[in-house]
Amino acid sequence: MKTLYLDCGMGAAGDMLTAALLELIPDRDGFIEEINNIGIPDVSIQKETVTKCGIRGTSIIVKVRGIEEGAEDAHDHHHEHGHTHDHDHDHSHAHDHDHDREHDHSHDHHHRGMHEIEHIVEHLKLSAKVREDVLAVYKLIAEAESHVHGVPVTDIHFHEVGAMDAIADIAAVCLLMDKLAPEQVIVSPVHVGSGQVKCAHGILPVPAPATAYILRDIPIYGGGIKGELCTPTGAALLKHFATSFGDMPIMKTTAIGYGMGKKDFEAANCVRAMLGETADEQDIVYELKCNVDDMSAEEIAFAMERISDVGALEVFTVAVGMKKSRPGILLCVLCREENREQIVRTMFRHSSTIGIRETTCHRYVLDRTVTTVSTPYGEVRRKDSSGYGVTRSKYEYSDLSRIATEKGLAIRDVEKMIEEHR
Repeated sequence: MKTLYLDCGMGAAGDMLTAALLELIPDRDGFIEEINNIGIPDVSIQKETVTKCGIRGTSIIVKVRGIEEGAEDAHDHHHEHGHTHDHDHDHSHAHDHDHDREHDHSHDHHHRGMHEIEHIVEHLKLSAKVREDVLAVYKLIAEAESHVHGVPVTDIHFHEVGAMDAIADIAAVCLLMDKLAPEQVIVSPVHVGSGQVKCAHGILPVPAPATAYILRDIPIYGGGIKGELCTPTGAALLKHFATSFGDMPIMKTTAIGYGMGKKDFEAANCVRAMLGETADEQDIVYELKCNVDDMSAEEIAFAMERISDVGALEVFTVAVGMKKSRPGILLCVLCREENREQIVRTMFRHSSTIGIRETTCHRYVLDRTVTTVSTPYGEVRRKDSSGYGVTRSKYEYSDLSRIATEKGLAIRDVEKMIEEHR
């Protein structure tokens, strides 16, 4: 399976993601020319090769009317912040925050509302799919700003340079993702930084409120680096494209890209993108376990049924010896990520455990199909499995049981009769 893994150990911003993905394609100069001709008003994009901590990568420079957003303050990332109609500005911020700069450029006082941004995006020379992606990402940002400021999305306006800069970053990432066309996008837990950020509204905590809102339900962490590592634009792009968040899977990499931020730290300030292949046969599941020694057999059976009802792949028990020489039961559940939280809740509700252990497992599975076979005794489902040089088939037990009960036969006799009539 074609897989893209994004290592966000130093956060993420639109320009860093653009640069990292750009390094994964062969014709980088051709892409820069293409993105500069899609029709973003007054915007030009350049790339340059930079080295951080001995690692060579790409840095992206976005200019609006010849001005790089945040250039006066040497910001590491650049992104827009929304504000309401009172024009209380909240401009771009990143690893090194000082938003009290004077607005010497006349265009700094122009602002774009969501309606204007949608109009611009709808007229970009992009495929319908890429335009939809661009608007979806920008709407995540606008919704976050709307929530933070407590006003409708229609009342959110963006500082013009920041808004156009964000459109460029978002359009570039969306177009690159369309060209790369990964079947899955796995993102590491996102390092958001720590401390505070200074902006026009005052001193705000890191992650910034809009970023924190976008990153709901996504694994994030802080650390020893003071400042903002993940911007709203970066957060929205990750949320839109990620199919899952977690550790790097077992994969054969075919290309690696480094997208560099503007500032230097002890650690390389970059997003790393890795493109490659993961084995289609390998399946990632979660194993949830708990020990109990004070439940009856009936209670355990009932708990297993309820856990199966909420999406468990497998539920089974193992006899174990527990503390004080008590015999007990190890309750084991295999599930997928999307069912994990509900299963944990169900395990706590229907068992006496006070703690559940979790392990991430990689399974090797055969390809499986179900075929319905017509027989003189009715339809019988047959499960066929193949892969790794083996094939096997098995009739569905419930169908065999039904026929055996109706005919007064043993199950093995029913199987033999079905085979004879095939």
